[in-house]
Order: sequence, then C-alpha cells, then structure tokens
Amino acid sequence: MRDMADRVAIVTGASRGIGRAIALSLGRRGAKIVVNYAHSAEAAEAVVEELIQMGTEAHAVQADVSIQEGVSALVKACLDRFGTVDILVNNAGVARDQLSMRLKDEDWDAVLATDLKGAFLCAKAVQRTMLRKRWGRIISIGSVVGLTGNVGQANYAAAKAGLIGLTKTLARELGSRGITANVVAPGFVETDMTASLDESLVAQARERIPLERLGSPKDVAAAVAFLASDEASYITGQVLCVDGGLAM
Repeated sequence: MRDMADRVAIVTGASRGIGRAIALSLGRRGAKIVVNYAHSAEAAEAVVEELIQMGTEAHAVQADVSIQEGVSALVKACLDRFGTVDILVNNAGVARDQLSMRLKDEDWDAVLATDLKGAFLCAKAVQRTMLRKRWGRIISIGSVVGLTGNVGQANYAAAKAGLIGLTKTLARELGSRGITANVVAPGFVETDMTASLDESLVAQARERIPLERLGSPKDVAAAVAFLASDEASYITGQVLCVDGGLAM
C-alpha cells in the first residue's frame, strides 16, 4: 500500500529506535522522508539508504530541534528538497533521570528543551505550509509517564505531559484548516534505552503489562502511520497509548 505517495514527512530523531521505525513505516507507504538526526550521521544515512531501497525519496538533515536555528534549517532543507511538508512527527527526545530532590537545573532544562520546546518549535515552523494546503498531520511521540508520572522522571514526565497540552491546543487552533494534531504515547518499548536497563526491572515492568510483553518500535510506528493517513482525518487532539495496557 502506497497511499502516501504524494506526502512529505519530517521525522525528528529518526536515525534509530522508534524514529527509524516511523520513518521506514511512512516510507513504505510511499511518503518522501526527511530523516532528522542530532549526532549520528552514519546511522541517519543508513536509514536514508533503506528508504531509497524500498522505492521512496529520502534526505538526512542534521539539526538540533531544541533551538530555533536548528528547526528553521531543518524545515528549510525539507522545503528546498521536496517543496512542501505534509506530516511532522515530533520524535526527538532525551532523558536524564534522577529523583526530583537531586535533579539538576541543567538536566531539567535539557529535557524540556528537546522533548517539549523542540516539538513546539517544529510545529510552529511547519504550520504556514500546512495552512496553505489545508492539510497536515502533526504527531508527537509522548509517553505513558506523561499520564501517570514516574519515579525519577520529573523532567521527562513533565515534558511528555506538556506535549499533550500543546497538542490539544494545536488541534483546536488548526482543525478548521484540515490539520490534525495527536500524541502517540508508548509504554515499555524495546529500544537502546530499555536494553541498558537491569533485567529485573524489565521483568517487573513486564508483569505490569496486561499483554505480558514489551512493545516494539514497529508497534509505535504503525500507530503513527495510521494517524498520518487519510483514514484518521476525523481524529484530532487525542492521546493514543501504545503500551500493552500498562497505563489503563
């Protein structure tokens, strides 16, 4: 199915993990992809090569989405290469976990800057193009901890909760122009981040999940692809948990 052959998508933080899976999922459906990355050019180019091999166009762009200059350069690169942007996936994120009483100001600021401010800056930057087309999809990757909170993640949980408020506001502001805004909130997903966790912690997490398994990046990517499609044109301002039932 290549129902997105006329769409262009920016996926932030797309060189690995969930972002990579999202880029490949959208590319498989025909979308042209801007693969944003912060540090790993080699990994980003590998994703671009995979996309080209499946028959779509792709372009890697290094940019720090936590600053205006980075976001402006990212969106300009997309417009220069493909002429438009239809889909924005705010996936870029960092985590610096610590109990709140020990959390350093710089670790609070770093997480909020990338995970929340970055999503805001990107959403703001693509709006003008989407408004002209009267079509657009803004999808932000949140987390179930944005709904539940989590010990040692005051900064991360606050940023992901903030994404929900930002998204609902965008949905209200942009809905009349055919632009939807939604959040996909993963639970425990098998990524580089969870691979470094102690096995006993992973086992405890699995026991709390009704489906009794960790999710995969492909599970999250499938939800994003649906929300980016025409089939989801009447869904906006929502939080879709992809968590095996963890947060219910």
